[in-house]
Amino acid sequence: QVPLVESGGGLVQAGGSLRLSCAASGRTFYRYVMGWFRQAPGKEREFVAAISWSGGNTYYADSVKGRFTISRDNAKSTVYLQMNRLKPEDTAVYFCAANTGAGLSGNAGNYDYWGQGTQVTVSS
Repeated sequence: QVPLVESGGGLVQAGGSLRLSCAASGRTFYRYVMGWFRQAPGKEREFVAAISWSGGNTYYADSVKGRFTISRDNAKSTVYLQMNRLKPEDTAVYFCAANTGAGLSGNAGNYDYWGQGTQVTVSS
């Protein structure tokens, strides 16, 4: 098991910014590809961003490319999602997830461990 705990969600006006954090327990965080997903009410969970174990490679959904930035600090076992120029359609519960496989993936089925989620609400 890899316990994951998200934080940093909240209410923000459109055009604003938030920074989400996801802290992992255990000594093997550096081995995992990490991802962020989100789920809006009545919708399926969708991929947001992923980052390789080293942080050298990233992958984004088209809907957030240029606005969101994923990063990680392996010394702190933490992955971040900096969200800028937020839109009302970004409103969702945001989840971080750990992928023990080899490559970056936008497929939720490839992720083995999930956090409980943090709510992000963007008002218009």
